[in-house]
Formats: sequence, C-alpha cells, structure tokens
Amino acid sequence: MGQLEGGFDIANPIIQIRGLRKLYGPHVALDGVDLDIGTGGVGILGPNGSGKSTLFKCILGLIRITEGGGEVLGKDIVTMGPDIRSKIGYMAEYDSLDPGLTAVDQVRYAGELLGMRPDQATQRAHEVLQYVGLQDQRYRKIETFSTGMRQATKLACAIVHDPQILFCDEPTNGLDASARQFMLDTLRRTISDGGGTVIMTSHVMEDIQGVCDRVVMLSGGKVVVEGRIDELARQITREIEISVWGGATKMEQWLLQHGHKVRRMGRIMRIEHQGDQTIRAILEGASETGAQVRVLREYEPDLEDIFLLIMRKLGKSAKSSSDLKGVPGK
Repeated sequence: MGQLEGGFDIANPIIQIRGLRKLYGPHVALDGVDLDIGTGGVGILGPNGSGKSTLFKCILGLIRITEGGGEVLGKDIVTMGPDIRSKIGYMAEYDSLDPGLTAVDQVRYAGELLGMRPDQATQRAHEVLQYVGLQDQRYRKIETFSTGMRQATKLACAIVHDPQILFCDEPTNGLDASARQFMLDTLRRTISDGGGTVIMTSHVMEDIQGVCDRVVMLSGGKVVVEGRIDELARQITREIEISVWGGATKMEQWLLQHGHKVRRMGRIMRIEHQGDQTIRAILEGASETGAQVRVLREYEPDLEDIFLLIMRKLGKSAKSSSDLKGVPGK
C-alpha cells in the first residue's frame, strides 16, 4: 500500500464522487452525492435505508448509475469496474468462508480468484495469516475456528492481494473483548504502518472512532455530514457530567426547574455548560436536594453524541447507535 504522511490525506482523494444519483424505479436510493475520500480511515454511518449499500455498489462498479459519476484510484466507476475491484479488498459481514478448507487454503484460493499465481498466492497466504495473528492456526480447518478467528480469516482474504483500499463491513461483529481489540489494532496498523485506506461500517461508534479519523454520514440518500471526528465533536455544546448516587431524580428536577438543559442516563447526568455558574448551580442543587454527587467533570463528546445530535436535527427517531444495526450495509 502507498505511504501515508501525517494521518488522513484528503488533499489527494483516491475516491471522488460527483452528483451521484441512483434510482430503483421511483425510489431514490442516492440523491446527488458528492464525496472525496483520501488515504486513512473513514467511517461510513447511516441508518437502514440511508444508501450505504448502494453507494458501495456504485463505487465498485457493480450496478448501473442513474446520473453522475466519479473515479476510484483514477479509474472511472462507470466503465472500469473490474479494474477498480482488482485494487480493493472487501471484508464482508456475512460468513463467506468454506468451513471444509484450512485457513491457508482459503486465503490462497482468495488470492487465485483475484488473479494471483498459485505459488504467489500461497506465499501471500502465509504472510497475511501471520499479519492477522493466525500463523499457528493456518493449517486448521475453518469449521473448528472461533468467531474471532473466522473474522481474522476474512480479513486475511481481503488483503491477500495487497489492496490499496480496504472495505470492512461490521468487522467486529460477534467478537469478544480480546478479539475485538485485536481486530481494531490490526485495522489501525493497516493505516498507520502500511499507509492504507480503510473504509469501515459499524453500528458500534466506539469501533469507528478507534480506527477512523473521518466519518461520512448518509441519510435519505444524501451526505448529511462529512468531516474529521475531532472537528465535528467541537461543534457540540459543552457539557458538565455528574454521577449522582441517591437523589438523582430530585437533582434532575431541580436543575430543570432552574432553567438548565439536562441529559440523563441513569445515575449519569450531563448539563449544558454555561460557564462557572453551571458548576455553582450543580453544587447548590446537590445541597438543596441532598443528592450525592460522586463525579463532576467536563464531558468530552464522542462519535455517539455526534450521531445522536445529527439524527435529532434531521428529525429521526434514533436513540442510540444501536439503531444503525439491522440489515447490514443498507
């Protein structure tokens, strides 16, 4: 993969989409999408029906575009789909492995399907299985693998031909904490060490934030947000977070009655930061209601907050990022 300096590179986009529209009969799946994606990590967000799956199919040249167009790695998405797909790795969410094969045979076979010579594919299979942590299990049959090992094998199949862009669809699905962390570390290493591009979908915001510098959010076939996660977070209203043990409901009611905006999650409350008077009000409220404030700190918003804020502004009903989960890639 090409070298990357200083993280995400948007100045030299490797994917450029302009005015992309896709209609399925009367249904508008994509409605005038403009998009630039550079090297680095990009999270693709959006509720079911937002157009994610259709966007990927258009980028890969798998479906006919109604209007507009674009380029991937300098190749036209309308006329050069096979050339584009030869330079892209795809890790599907669904189980795409043959349980009767050993890991090394599965990855070798994936390489041969991509046009690699048998000897070259075999050598690369050993290399990428070591990269994803399966060097000691490479001769075991996939039917004996855990979910984490299967996910790692799918990743090895996706990168066997050293793609310039890697698409990962829900890469941590079904993984325990240890396997999940290893997967995220491996994807980060693909970006930082190899200078690659990882385009990732996930309903777990923490995973996207752990791998990606930027996000693109789709809703109703349109790009509604595109930018760096840290810059988007700075646009969210500052809040003070408190943890209350005993009297949380009374404390919340007191703050609301005194004109403060409160977001409550059980014992945790986040109060809109309006200067030093906000902290004084919290302490006064605790004193008057007898609430026990165990933690008081300035809250730093994360990708979950960005998603919820955007969905509220769009008038959608999402309450958490789990609302993204459903039919994958839609």
